[in-house]
Amino acid sequence: MPAYSCTAGDLSRELRLDRYIAENLKLLSRSQIKARRLEARINGKKAKISRPVRQGDLLELFWDDQAEEDLVPEDLPLDILYEDSRVVVVNKAQGMVVHPGAGNPRGTLANALLYRRQKIETLGFLSPGPRTGIVHRLDKDTSGVIIAAWDDEALEFLAAQFRKRTVKKVYAAIVRGSPRESSGLVESPIIRDPRDRKKFALARDRGKSALTYFRLIHSWGSHSLLLVRPKTGRTHQIRLHLRSLGHPILGDPLYGAADPRFPRASLMLHAKSLSIVLPGRGEKSLFKSPLPSRFRELFSSLGKR
Repeated sequence: MPAYSCTAGDLSRELRLDRYIAENLKLLSRSQIKARRLEARINGKKAKISRPVRQGDLLELFWDDQAEEDLVPEDLPLDILYEDSRVVVVNKAQGMVVHPGAGNPRGTLANALLYRRQKIETLGFLSPGPRTGIVHRLDKDTSGVIIAAWDDEALEFLAAQFRKRTVKKVYAAIVRGSPRESSGLVESPIIRDPRDRKKFALARDRGKSALTYFRLIHSWGSHSLLLVRPKTGRTHQIRLHLRSLGHPILGDPLYGAADPRFPRASLMLHAKSLSIVLPGRGEKSLFKSPLPSRFRELFSSLGKR
């Protein structure tokens, strides 16, 4: 069984262990926690997944490797930006779900990477092992750079950088309207929306801290192109923070509204680059993804190449 240990941090209030693993550590989804029979010790004592986690608690986690019958390998097209014996970096297409879940048991990035792993194992480039560990997440409708690890040691090495916030992620977003400032910082905690469990909301005095830097690249008046750097990695963070400025992302079905000029636009958010230290290297590597065709088509309609 793989083992993982850490000291719980970045907690403004108590949080159930399963939620802390899924939302803060991003090791396993809550459905995977059950499917892979996770066991935990908190401060040396065996704990249930419903046990509250407090800041400073020592966590020791154990889980089963996922069986092949639980995750079906699928030969799906992938745009590989980089690959070696420890990691793989993918330019994820818009519309592809990262992990299987309710309503999406197949066709995910995890399915595609399992197929790829099994294929390159047969060629002798990788030793047989468990499924690929996807280090972080992108929403289904967000395209761009995402990194995964081929082994547990590499997974922990990469995941630690996300927890310590030493990873630099830059996104491109087309928003409605034009920000007053050419650059700025949004700092607003995020909580789950009490009226809709599929959504999140901003809060003043509670929730998880969230920081997002933005820079205006070009404005057409009615719409603008921004570069966005999230310092934290909360779910829907960029989408919520840009909406709080009064400039929701064009095509956002959850936090935006239909645009009269582009009523059929899909979410205009793209993970443009990722800077991270790879296993066995001392310096950061930078991975970039070009802006997808949906951005270029919009530029043409707005009047800028």
